[in-house]
Amino acid sequence: MTRFLPHVTVACVIPRDDQFLLVRELIDGEEKLNQPAGHLEPDETLPQAAIRETLEETGWGITLTGVVGVDLYKAPGNGETYVRTTFIGSPVQHHPELVLDEGIIGPIWLTREQIAEARDKLRSPMVLSVIDDYLTGRRFGLEVVAVDR
Repeated sequence: MTRFLPHVTVACVIPRDDQFLLVRELIDGEEKLNQPAGHLEPDETLPQAAIRETLEETGWGITLTGVVGVDLYKAPGNGETYVRTTFIGSPVQHHPELVLDEGIIGPIWLTREQIAEARDKLRSPMVLSVIDDYLTGRRFGLEVVAVDR
């Protein structure tokens, strides 16, 4: 029997005024746009992973304020399945002196319309769908993510 091992990932929707914080990154030599996102590391909670990934990919320190939801995504490029918890964050402080993760070009603030116009550059359809979920009011408290069990 083949073992099914989905990837556990986190992402953050971070609004500021009418814009959202995204990451410009190189994937196989092409520039893509994504939320700050990444994999859960050993001995880390989902909220800790979201805060860490945002700092490592954008240089922004954030405070988490809620959860947009949990999505299951099967990437057409590699056939891998990802379970992604998307948090909502508020930007607190930018640290431009930080060296960002390898492959990251840098952070960018874009409106929902600009993100939709760049649809062909999005890392996955989830980038726009979770922003739309957020804009339609899909928000849950942080307590939906258990961290002390």
